[in-house]
Amino acid sequence: MKKIVFAALLAAMSGLLAARTHSAETPATSLGQESEKGEAYWNRMADGMVQSLIEKFWGASFPGYEKRYYFNYGSNMSNMTTEHYWPQAHAMDVIVDAWLRTKDKKYLDMYPLWWKGAPKFNFSGRREDPWWNVFVDDMEWMVLTQIRMYESTNEKKYLKKAFQMYDQWIWSTWGPENEAPWYGGITWKTDVEKSKNACSNGPAAIIAARLYNFHEKAGIKTKKQREEYLEESKKIYAWLKSALFDKESGAVADNMARNGAINRKWIFTYNQGTFLGAAHELYKITGEKQYLTDAIKAANYVIDKMSGNRGVLSNATSGDGGLFHGIFFRYFVKLANDDSVDMATRKKFHAYLTHLATVMAENGINHNTMLYGGRWWKAPADNENVGLTPHVTGCMLMEAMCVLKDL
Repeated sequence: MKKIVFAALLAAMSGLLAARTHSAETPATSLGQESEKGEAYWNRMADGMVQSLIEKFWGASFPGYEKRYYFNYGSNMSNMTTEHYWPQAHAMDVIVDAWLRTKDKKYLDMYPLWWKGAPKFNFSGRREDPWWNVFVDDMEWMVLTQIRMYESTNEKKYLKKAFQMYDQWIWSTWGPENEAPWYGGITWKTDVEKSKNACSNGPAAIIAARLYNFHEKAGIKTKKQREEYLEESKKIYAWLKSALFDKESGAVADNMARNGAINRKWIFTYNQGTFLGAAHELYKITGEKQYLTDAIKAANYVIDKMSGNRGVLSNATSGDGGLFHGIFFRYFVKLANDDSVDMATRKKFHAYLTHLATVMAENGINHNTMLYGGRWWKAPADNENVGLTPHVTGCMLMEAMCVLKDL
């Protein structure tokens, strides 16, 4: 994905400012003291927000664009650039969530349409295969979505593409393991070979673990044996933990640059999310407790150190940063639901996620338009256009609440 430095810094600054400002209009909600909102409530919120995603962002929803099978960057055609490949995967992930939750065929019907549109509008695709992108992590998000599309339909074409993209275009950027100062790592961008980022290694470790899980079930022939995918996942994760994970605090640094310098100033929620997601996947496969310990530590860093906006995360209203929190929610809720996690920690996770969702639902979502613009404590106005990335993050939080287990 594109690294929009100023947007990221502004988003972080807005979160810090919000943490210091107490609005008289919207009282803060104490963590763990929300009014009870049941399953029906969260399902209504998720339904409304997903419907808004389709009506206000799906290109084919607008007259004259019936074959634009692509999510627009701005609501109501306010921004129709196609230079935003990676958010397509996360928007489609929300459609997968909705299909799994409701079994409403209208969501399933979008699968083959998006399958046509995503590569067609890919801004840096190749003629021989338009799924390719210069950003390795962009391809990783696509692969993760393809795996979920297979998982929710058993259609092998989705998984077959996932194997091909991972084997040819993602794992091929690993290493070399004897090359100082990196000693491995998945490359972030194909034309910046020596930048090894958390956003390209965390998702890659998850992909390899998931391909290992589905290798035999799907019966897809690959040049590698099943066990090789697990070994690659372990190897990627070990590099990520060794190079970018702070074992004391639980923070995941953003990247290792060409000169080997580690950027520990940039700590983003999506990197925390994919790190803990990879650790959790490996724990479920291997049963090795250290993976679970790592996942919990990364999650606690977000709760304890990144939630200074009156108990919630920073505002994130646009650009790449608009999606960061949503990616964290996707993997965090899986950890919160795991019975292997001690009950005290699960209760903490459950209360935190519920607090986030309650603040967003009561303050950040416009209940007329069902749009979320990335501000936790202020909903967008009825006539206000919002970005795809923050709205998808809102959808992901509402969907997470629909699968969060009662304790």
